[in-house]
Amino acid sequence: MITESLLLTIALAPLVGAIIAGLFGRQVGRAGAHTVTILGVAVSTALSLYVLKLIALDGHPDVNLSVYTWFEIGSIKAEVGFLVDPLTAVMMSVVTSVSLMVHIYTIGYMHEDPGYQRFFAYISLFTFSMLMLVMSNNFMQLFFGWEAVGLVSYLLIGFWYKRPTAIFANLKAFLVNRVGDFGFLLGIGLVLAYLGSLDYATVFQKAPELVGQTFNPWGTVEWAVPTLICLLLFVGAMGKSAQVPLHVWLPDSMEGPTPISALIHAATMVTAGIFMVARMSPLYELSEVALSTILVIGSITALFMGFIGIVQNDIKRVVAYSTLSQLGYMTVALGASAYSAAIFHLMTHAFFKALLFLGAGSVIIAMHHEQDLRRMGGLRKYMPITFATAWIGTLALMGFPGTSGFYSKDAILYAVGAADRPGATFAYVCLMIGVAVTAFYSFRMLYLAFHGQERFGHDDHGHGHDDHHGHDDHGHGHGDHKPHETPWVVTLPLILLAIPSLAIGYFTAGPLLFGDFFGSAIHLAEGREPLAAMAEHFGHGPLAFALHGFVTAPVWLALAGAGLATYIYLFNPALADKAKSALAPIHRLLERKYGFDELYQAVFAKGSVLLGRVFWRAGDQTVIDGLMVNGSAALVDRFAHAVRRLQSGFLYHYAFMMILGLIVIVGAFALLK
Repeated sequence: MITESLLLTIALAPLVGAIIAGLFGRQVGRAGAHTVTILGVAVSTALSLYVLKLIALDGHPDVNLSVYTWFEIGSIKAEVGFLVDPLTAVMMSVVTSVSLMVHIYTIGYMHEDPGYQRFFAYISLFTFSMLMLVMSNNFMQLFFGWEAVGLVSYLLIGFWYKRPTAIFANLKAFLVNRVGDFGFLLGIGLVLAYLGSLDYATVFQKAPELVGQTFNPWGTVEWAVPTLICLLLFVGAMGKSAQVPLHVWLPDSMEGPTPISALIHAATMVTAGIFMVARMSPLYELSEVALSTILVIGSITALFMGFIGIVQNDIKRVVAYSTLSQLGYMTVALGASAYSAAIFHLMTHAFFKALLFLGAGSVIIAMHHEQDLRRMGGLRKYMPITFATAWIGTLALMGFPGTSGFYSKDAILYAVGAADRPGATFAYVCLMIGVAVTAFYSFRMLYLAFHGQERFGHDDHGHGHDDHHGHDDHGHGHGDHKPHETPWVVTLPLILLAIPSLAIGYFTAGPLLFGDFFGSAIHLAEGREPLAAMAEHFGHGPLAFALHGFVTAPVWLALAGAGLATYIYLFNPALADKAKSALAPIHRLLERKYGFDELYQAVFAKGSVLLGRVFWRAGDQTVIDGLMVNGSAALVDRFAHAVRRLQSGFLYHYAFMMILGLIVIVGAFALLK
């Protein structure tokens, strides 16, 4: 049975670990900090998988319960409660299992960092925040989890707070997400204003009442209420899930330690927006305009962020731009009403993206915290386990037939190809090109790190972002010592993540994509069957579908991208430099990330400073200081000076003034009569 105590244990176990490690870190020590946090997340993971088993295999009914009432004002009630259905069960299992791998990995990666206990407290708190978000049964608790993951991401991105770049990165993430969260909050406000409740069940039941209602902000301008609500909620998703133009914070989040990069990019913060839109499917199915907007924004993110990944030399940033691109794929699936495909890709992506990030961290450790791909090469013979798991992650990312990424990515392509919606053709073209781009930058990273000529072992090499932060070199100097495989606490999570990266899609594609697994958790408008075309080809089973993939366009495009990367980076490395010179303007544009940072710096950052100075001079100096503060003081001073001149000290002056005053009073009475 799924009981209140069971759900409270799942949500609160990581919080307890975070409190002990954070507040009593000195008392429990390093071993105590990682023990209590790993134990807490392990408990959540085991119980989450148990809940998933009850929901998926035993047919346990959905659970919607209230723990206590937060506040009640008139008819408006906010509660702390849990909604557990198939969608929640999948998200709980993904979040906790990936988080558990990251916790174990962190023992090896951060073992010499002075902030060891603090880091474990943060990542455990991050897990609690994400669980509160996905398990909520109302908008108020959703917003609490939404803001909590934003706060903890700020703390983790800026974990090495003595570095100016880390502080800049966490402020950037925080401010960009505040823009998204402002829209998200407005959307929640409109839901409350028009439907009178914050409870999911009530809102979804009343959602059809919104059809035909309009919102009149000014003049004759009118917005359809469902469209306005959905677009405002999606603004929040654009911030959390890093969609253009609110994507700029995600690559800079690499300033945090590698374990948190894996946790943010794979299973927690960036998936919150995707989950939220899928959860709100009863609302989004009311607005064709909102879905088309989501479709176009997601496709732009998927393709153009992938292009930037081609020119990145920092191993972590290549994976970061890959995350941006894959989030675009999930967003496009949402826009095509293929919510189950979006969640399925979210799940498979969580495993292989965590694998790639933690694999990159393993390489960084072996390379003495070097992150530049141009200073690597030939690592396959020194790091066989990391090398093998990196190949698995890369194949899953490119969508090689049989891997988990193949099933989820093909589901999205099928759904978009069959979508009859404005923007669907544009999105389909972008995603198909993106398939080749993904394979190209993935294999470029793989070859530069593990294959080809060894480009390390020299004393004059630079250092990557993770250098000089308390990590040791695992017993090796920077000079002639060769890299070697990382400890088991690093490689074990890689192996455990490689297994679902390969196999989980094979075993779950059928029920999650074509079965009735999600049930009422995902709502589709009548007549919409976005995955019907794929279901016809999937009828002979996942193996036959994978074999059929070899004769489909997406797989050939992926193989073409991988083949081009193989030719350039294995057999003709000089061609890369020639292409860079020949395409110098395009290369500079991609290196500048299309100028988004410069634009925001010039328009918003400098513009805000300029506007502040104008208000300071016009308002603060002129009005407040000049007129109100200094002006009133000067007026009082002048009045006092004038009155002071009347105080001569001569008795006849005072007698004269008394007589004059008496005449004025008598005259006033005479006039009044």
